[in-house]
Amino acid sequence: MKRMGGQHKSQRVGIFVDVQNMYYSAKHLYNSKVNFIEILKLAVNERELIRAFAYVIKADVNDESTFFEALENFGYEVKSKDLQVFHGGNKKGDWDVGIAMDIMKLASKLDVVVLVSGDGDFKELLEHASALGCRTEAIAFGKSASIKLKEEADLFIDLDNMPKLLMPLHKKHTIRQTRK
Repeated sequence: MKRMGGQHKSQRVGIFVDVQNMYYSAKHLYNSKVNFIEILKLAVNERELIRAFAYVIKADVNDESTFFEALENFGYEVKSKDLQVFHGGNKKGDWDVGIAMDIMKLASKLDVVVLVSGDGDFKELLEHASALGCRTEAIAFGKSASIKLKEEADLFIDLDNMPKLLMPLHKKHTIRQTRK
């Protein structure tokens, strides 16, 4: 059963961002990347931010550490783990259990759990957080988000119609030469 209460400025909010899920959804749907500053503002929505986590996978790619540092500067606590490479070349990297554990650890200190992911594996997590008394909100791209996750959340915020939350995938850097 959905909790119908709305948003109030006095609500204590925890934000849990599945960075890989958001990155690949934005890339595949819109050939863009997510503006994580705007995601944080949207999720907090003038309420009391208790903690905001960004869960990332280290894949040893260019500018990765700069990106992680930027997330910290935006106000996220960055949690990272290495990409696992298995015999045969298969790769795996996800934070599903880590996100679930952090939400369960913090639920008693929160009024609202905001999950920024469209991953249907989190349906039961939102159900459990709701049973613990938290309002649940999910933020994701509606086109790629799980129907079950959308239905379970007390509020689903669809990013498909929010272009200000997207940025070009590759920024062109211009080099200016100065003449003496």
